[in-house]
Amino acid sequence: MDITNEEYMEGPVEKTTTGKPVREKSEIQKAVDAKHAGRKLTEAVLFTLFRIAAAICGLALLIIVFFMVKNGWSAITWEFLTEVPRDSMTKGGILPCIVGTIALSFGAILIALPIGVASAIYLNEYAKPGRILRIIRLSINNLAGVPSVVFGLFGLAFFVIYLDMGVSLAAGALTLGAISLPVIIGATEEALKSVPDTYREASLGLGATKWQTIYRVVLPAALPGVLTGSILGISRAAGETAPIMFTAAVFYTPDLPSSVFDEIMALPYHIYVLATAGTYITETRPLQYGTALVLITLVLGMNLIAIIWRGRLRRKLNK
Repeated sequence: MDITNEEYMEGPVEKTTTGKPVREKSEIQKAVDAKHAGRKLTEAVLFTLFRIAAAICGLALLIIVFFMVKNGWSAITWEFLTEVPRDSMTKGGILPCIVGTIALSFGAILIALPIGVASAIYLNEYAKPGRILRIIRLSINNLAGVPSVVFGLFGLAFFVIYLDMGVSLAAGALTLGAISLPVIIGATEEALKSVPDTYREASLGLGATKWQTIYRVVLPAALPGVLTGSILGISRAAGETAPIMFTAAVFYTPDLPSSVFDEIMALPYHIYVLATAGTYITETRPLQYGTALVLITLVLGMNLIAIIWRGRLRRKLNK
């Protein structure tokens, strides 16, 4: 019996007891359905694994925060936040550490953000594809993987000794800026790549120069992604210990910095000192957890401010 093309693709037509025609699925359709079911199963398994991974990360963060809050909450008082350390740092507060950490973080961003954005603009908008561009990008990727202690030794040799800055806020901010630079360059370059080429073509078609197009069209559209890089840079700069112990932080100073060339105290190094090099390590255990809790809160607070700002910019661009 001859089989029509329609029956081959969709199967022969049969009649049910009600008299209504029902078309059976052909072999091709059954194979397509089986393949589709396999893809749906694979998708469900992968999304389940992704959710489990996200839940593990979130749970780890909650456990760490809970542990810090449980052990350090008793140390959080107004005196602890507004006074300087005293009695071999077993009493008093951590005000110089808070001020030093904020100064280092914002100093690093003020240094790294303009250089990082300018570098990303050159790499994405001006540089010609070729071997030199590949070498530059490879160097940036390798720089992002260098241990922070190596940056600290570089800052000690170059900023502290060679440029004669001494152990100071400026030397520490420059060192942390160098650490944050690869993160900001990478995030900014990806943000620039996400801007559609039609934006550039429309601007150039209206007579704008290439720089006007970048400054007035591309950068505003990429600004949320640039802020994402800044958030990552702030997070990394605020929590580093090894670089600042060589370049900026000291064991103890009761004075707040009045110049960029002053020595400072910082929360990460203060935690290290209390936990390993202090005179009364056991007695200062609540202060250690309290200082760690303040550091986590400070980093989360700076990130939250940047995230809120980024959200407002995105809503403004979408209007």
